[in-house]
Amino acid sequence: MSYDNDNIFAKILAGELPCYKIYEDEGTFAFLDIMPRADGHLLVIPKTPARNLLDANPDQMAAVMATVQKLSKAAMRAFAAGGITIQQFNEAAGGQEVYHLHVHVLPRHKGQALRPPGTMADADILSGHVEKMRAALE
Repeated sequence: MSYDNDNIFAKILAGELPCYKIYEDEGTFAFLDIMPRADGHLLVIPKTPARNLLDANPDQMAAVMATVQKLSKAAMRAFAAGGITIQQFNEAAGGQEVYHLHVHVLPRHKGQALRPPGTMADADILSGHVEKMRAALE
């Protein structure tokens, strides 16, 4: 399978679609999932094309995972989380829906189940979560 330059994350990177941006560095970009399964659910993506982990190069993977670690620590602080769940899906049979490499970071609290997928969050709530994450990164 090849990379689709018109995927939604490529459009976010190109500035063609809005997002709730949390963090950006030379190699990665991070933003909130608009259908969060937990408060603070965010996505980390490489800035360069990679369909998924199966075709990403080692530099892309290293950059993404370094950002995942940094933002996981910030999410723990921002949401007073007791843990973090990391998810990453590859190809349709593996659960991938957007074909640009992305890693889900979900702050977790003991005894609190993840919300079911597919429910859009309120914009004011997402804006508040962005501010919490940005403050935790300072």
